[in-house]
Amino acid sequence: MTEPLLIERDGPVVTWTLNDPAARNPVSDEAMIEAIERAVDAVNRDDEVRVAILTGAGSAFSSGGNVKHMRDKEGMFGGTAAQQRQGYRHGIQRIPRALYHCEVPTVAAVNGPAIGAGCDLAMMCDLRVASTKAVFAESFVKVGLIPGDGGAWLLPRIVGMARATEMALTGEAVDAATALEWGMVSSVVEPDELHAAARALADRVAANPPQALRMTKRLLREGQHQSLDALLELSAAMQTIAHSTADHHEAVAAMLDKRPPRFTGN
Repeated sequence: MTEPLLIERDGPVVTWTLNDPAARNPVSDEAMIEAIERAVDAVNRDDEVRVAILTGAGSAFSSGGNVKHMRDKEGMFGGTAAQQRQGYRHGIQRIPRALYHCEVPTVAAVNGPAIGAGCDLAMMCDLRVASTKAVFAESFVKVGLIPGDGGAWLLPRIVGMARATEMALTGEAVDAATALEWGMVSSVVEPDELHAAARALADRVAANPPQALRMTKRLLREGQHQSLDALLELSAAMQTIAHSTADHHEAVAAMLDKRPPRFTGN
């Protein structure tokens, strides 16, 4: 049986590759959902991992939901309305929850079309780089559906409410150049340069102390819904932890000694 998610580790960076290219990497099947959950859990438990890259095999990043399964009322799309509601809650909605709680920074390397839930999947990552062949479509309305996997929460936080509304209500695709202009992606490169560009960005992140990275990501997440006072309290507590790490002392010493730091994650 083909693994739904390929996992490759290279130093402090792990790469996750959606591995169903024949179907354009849908993410609504139980096997893919479970694989993503397991991958996130593994990096959360491994302090040596500093960054995760998410990409797709073949020509597409992800087609989102499995349209054939929608037609045939299979998997999470089967049963009564009440059963389908549970299918979403206990199916594809596990992916945004998993990636939201992924402790390490994530980089989406969008190699091709990111459609519907595939677009939202890219938005679930912290950073995005795109191939010139990438397109992004919040296209649920085109098939008579709504963003069922958190897109209405994710997309406005990245491109702003007006642009997110345009994407969601028209369902029309945004090309890579427009995505760059809108701040949806950090850079756009030729297809054969995408992996190197994603890895270069991951390496820039991974060059920093891993515990500080994880805590900084957590603060950015908490800052989306907490009051300033609450976030300042959490920041003070986390900063105390950061001050006590060996990596903080190494960073200060390296800066004063004018040499590259050597971080150990301690």
